[in-house]
This record gives sequence, structure tokens and C-alpha cells, in this order.
Amino acid sequence: MQNHSLQKTIQGNLYDYPKYYDLVYGSDWKAEFDFLCACFDKHAYVEVWKLFEPACGTGRLLARFAAKGFDVNGLDLNPRAVEYCNQRLTRHGFQASAVVGDMTDFRLPKRVDAAFNTINSFRHLATEAQARSHLQCVARSLRIGGIYVLGLHLTPTVGVPIQEESWSARRGNLAVLSRMWVTDCDLKKRRETVGMSFDIYTPTRQTRIEDQTVFRTYTLRQMAKLLSDIAEFEITAVYDFSYDINCPIQLSPQTEDVVYVLRKRSK
Repeated sequence: MQNHSLQKTIQGNLYDYPKYYDLVYGSDWKAEFDFLCACFDKHAYVEVWKLFEPACGTGRLLARFAAKGFDVNGLDLNPRAVEYCNQRLTRHGFQASAVVGDMTDFRLPKRVDAAFNTINSFRHLATEAQARSHLQCVARSLRIGGIYVLGLHLTPTVGVPIQEESWSARRGNLAVLSRMWVTDCDLKKRRETVGMSFDIYTPTRQTRIEDQTVFRTYTLRQMAKLLSDIAEFEITAVYDFSYDINCPIQLSPQTEDVVYVLRKRSK
């Protein structure tokens, strides 16, 4: 990465910059993709062909699934991300199947075999009612025996939680360094305030985009209570962000990264 002085800082929503977001978070798609395919084979009671991704963002996974012959649909609240996703799909000859919408209030035209939401987008939902509504919408959208793969960070009640993370990626002459750090955490109000930034490097300049977002916090007990309230789902397995289908984890008060595999029950 070349050494440039910082020329410009922008205060903005990182999701409004899908090109940079996709470069950073789309670069390690394969581990998630392979893991999800393994989940479909191992945990679904139906043949998985139709997929749905709430909070699909730039379509980093949807496009890969489409290329493998899956029928894909996505939903996201950010119009720029949806536009980027659809352009990516059509560029490769697939249908523009992502729509702008609220993941707490949607209804799909046809039921799907599996859904997935792997990178903490669930925690953008600010209240218990919103989280419950989202899970019920997903359950309504799934065939019986279909699965929802849901990944998020829990707040550990034992040990010191991770306070900062960073990722970087490069494509040609463009490089992006992303940072995320906790600025405040109120466990009574269940609000974790997080600073976020993109440092964008080209051969001639460096630009920083800064943002702040609020995530809802979940301890292990709080998440277990929420999932137990959704009668349509059963937990079939839990993994961590290593995405190893052969290594399900045992949950404990120290657990932070979790991927729940939820299967829709028969009535």
C-alpha cells in the first residue's frame, strides 16, 4: 500500500459506498459459500434450490449462488446496495432479483428452501419486536424443513469481548482498509455504539469515510430466549465464524461469534 497523506475525510453511511464495501467484505466469500452449501446438504430436510438473503447488500454471495444454478432472491434497506447487487447479477446474465425492503416486514411471492444472513446484519434491528418480526417473516417464507442460517456476535458474559476489528482487501490499484471499534456499550439499554471507517487508497490519493452505527446486544441467554419464542424454528446446530461444517460448537458464556442453523418445523 503506497504511503499517501490523508487528503479527504467524509462523514457518511458506509453502505452508501457499495464498491468499497464489496471489495472489503466480498473478498472472503468462498468460506461462507462453501459452508452454506454444506449446511443445505446436512441440515435441510428439503432439496435446496431457491434461496433468499435478507440484508443482501451488494450480493457478494447471491451472485455466486446464481452462478451455481440456484434461484436467488434478496432484500436490503439500502437502495444503492440493491442497485449494485442487481447490476452484478444482470452483468453475469442473471435476473435482477434483489429488492429494496425492510427485513422486519416482507412477504415473498413464493416460499424458498433456505435463507441466510451471516454477517451481523440481524443486530441492526433495534428492538425485540423487530427481531421477532424478522424471524417470523423468514419462517413464513420458508418451506417446512427449510433452514435459516443466521450469524451474529453475542456479548459474552465471561471474559473480555473483542473491542476492535479490521479487514483489508485490494483489487488492481484500489485498496480499502476497514476498521470497526466499540465506542460505547450500554447493556441495560442493549445498545452497542460502533465507529466504522473505510480508508481508500489509490495510486494518487487516500480518502477516509467515517460512520457510526448502533447494534442491539445479545447475550447467550437473551438470544436463546428470543429463538425459543419463535415456535416455527428449531435450532439444529450452532457454528462459529470459522465456518467448519464438521465442527459445531458448544455455546458458553464466553461465546462471541455464532452461526445458528434454524430449521422450520412441521406444524
